[in-house]
Amino acid sequence: MSKALPLRVGELFARLRDLLELEQVAGTDGLSRVVTAADISSPGLALAGFVARFPAERIQVFGETEVTYLRSLDPATRREHLRIFFAFPFPCLFVTKSLELPEEVIEEANKAGVSVLRSPLKTNEFYARAKPWLEDTFAPQTTMHGSLADVYGVGLLLIGQSGIGKSECVLDLVERGHRLVADDMVLVKKRGSDILIGRGPELQKHYMEIRGIGLVDIPSIFGIRAVRQQKRIEVVVQLLEWQKGAEAERTGLDEETTEILGVSIPRITILLNPGKNITVVAEVIAMHHLLKWSGIDPAARFNEALIKQMRDKAEIQRYLREDHE
Repeated sequence: MSKALPLRVGELFARLRDLLELEQVAGTDGLSRVVTAADISSPGLALAGFVARFPAERIQVFGETEVTYLRSLDPATRREHLRIFFAFPFPCLFVTKSLELPEEVIEEANKAGVSVLRSPLKTNEFYARAKPWLEDTFAPQTTMHGSLADVYGVGLLLIGQSGIGKSECVLDLVERGHRLVADDMVLVKKRGSDILIGRGPELQKHYMEIRGIGLVDIPSIFGIRAVRQQKRIEVVVQLLEWQKGAEAERTGLDEETTEILGVSIPRITILLNPGKNITVVAEVIAMHHLLKWSGIDPAARFNEALIKQMRDKAEIQRYLREDHE
């Protein structure tokens, strides 16, 4: 697992300038400071001097409440509280609603080397725009060798050794009306606590390498509806060459899982032998997943029916043994 590289405040400012309509407040610098996490919050009681639980690693935001509170203080008290606040190594300070700041804020920010960035957005709108961007930028991510396809709305990640037929299977799926997300290399990013989103690298997006042909431009051949930009990964399909003595799940009662970025994902192992139609198998895997998602588990149903039949048969035999008339 890898994490996104830290951003310098200057780069953060450049990338969020249009989204948040930012300007840098004159008299402040601090663009070389480093942002290491997606967390963003208002200082709250820290401005009043209570800093026992102040999250000093987070980006800080001043809204109308914070600025109004600072203006309510006399200049000496305001400066003392700001000195305590700016002594912490937070990356930068945002100010919403284009609020004019007391001069002590700019002076103390300059002394501490903290950049102050101002936005005309209301505080709620500022958070609504900034948090998703920060969470996506700093989300844990990794790169996997495989092919990702959207089959009946289910994200199937096909993995296996090089040359086993992952790309050919996905190409066949595309020809049957399903959609390619990424081939050969899949960039996986974790969203929230249990969602994995896969997409292709920007340069090779929606190109496929088919041995014997070379690079194939999927949208140009099959149309734009044959691809999608990203997809949630819901099932991992591992392709293995069949070997004598190899075993695979026969009933589906013992579900295999694999872990990606700390998230457990169902894994289905398919043993390949001559004549096996892996494309149809992939479609069935997707439909089977949808069925289980809707609350219907065929394996569990069959097992329950089998157990019921065995119990009923045992009850009949017991009755016959005890029937002495």
